[in-house]
Amino acid sequence: MGINKYLDQKELSSGPLLDLKGDLQEAGFSFQMVREYDRSKIKANKTRIKEWDYYYIGNNHHGVAFTIDDNYLYGLGSVSILDFDNKKYITKSSMKFLTKGKVSLPASSKYGDITWKDKNYYLHFYNKDKRRTIDVKINNYDNNLPFLAHFELEEVMDDSMVIATPFDKPKHFYYNEKKNCMRAKGYYQFGGERVEFFDMDTFAILDWGRGVWTYKNTWYWSGLSGISNGIEVGFNLGYGFGNTKCATENMLFYDKKAYKLKDCVFNIPKDEKGNYKYLEPWTINSEDGDINLTFTPILDREDNTNLLVLKSLQHQVFGYFNGTIKVDDLEVKIDDIVSFAERVTNYW
Repeated sequence: MGINKYLDQKELSSGPLLDLKGDLQEAGFSFQMVREYDRSKIKANKTRIKEWDYYYIGNNHHGVAFTIDDNYLYGLGSVSILDFDNKKYITKSSMKFLTKGKVSLPASSKYGDITWKDKNYYLHFYNKDKRRTIDVKINNYDNNLPFLAHFELEEVMDDSMVIATPFDKPKHFYYNEKKNCMRAKGYYQFGGERVEFFDMDTFAILDWGRGVWTYKNTWYWSGLSGISNGIEVGFNLGYGFGNTKCATENMLFYDKKAYKLKDCVFNIPKDEKGNYKYLEPWTINSEDGDINLTFTPILDREDNTNLLVLKSLQHQVFGYFNGTIKVDDLEVKIDDIVSFAERVTNYW
């Protein structure tokens, strides 16, 4: 079980996630998914329900990202390929309108398979015990060329980051789990190229999200998994996901154990007009000095969706992390590990 030295951050107990009014029974964090999500217990406007499973798989040279989500008014099956050596990426998505929960995302990350399918896209997330399989086949991914992928993931630690946070509006909440440091192996094929991933240097992160969101939100999120001095290391850092008075979602993973962290701030450079300069170096720091990271970007996976009333303005930036994270007498060094930090604004 993980370690929490911050007694002001509340650990969740077990039981149903929501009360009879559709509000959180309690807000806080845990190291495993202990609260039970039941979509039928939601009392808010159903158009506010947002559910997704997102996987990022990568090493210091290549990455892939797969998403299946159901945001009631629309659903999405999305695939990104990332080439860090050549600073290139491709993101393509399949969208369906008025999905209304019919994508059938499971109520827990512990079980349940998910399929996204149309005449061009097939994405399947298979989940059994501590092993997960991802299969993707797209007939026309980009420039009339097909895409094929197969990945196998293995959970190597019991701890994860789980948080239940309310928004400052009744019946609105976010229930989220991040699984870091999953070992990953597999491949993708596209445009005559086959890119292989090996579990000696490739890791996966699962972002499992269920909730009822307010219309406009801006969040900051960074996840990392890798090797430091021969030991598996990772972190989850972020904010903007509701009222985090009871707990942050910040956590360090080291040697198969999780350590709770306090607040942090993403310092993204701006020009003289206040516009973000995403491809210049960032810092991520905490007020207590426990988190002290620099982030040197390689590429900005910018993905803007504009459906008039519904908009998503995404900057998921990939680059090199360096620095330290301290917890009590433990100081973990991050040395040139490639992963991501993002700033996303949604009108949804």
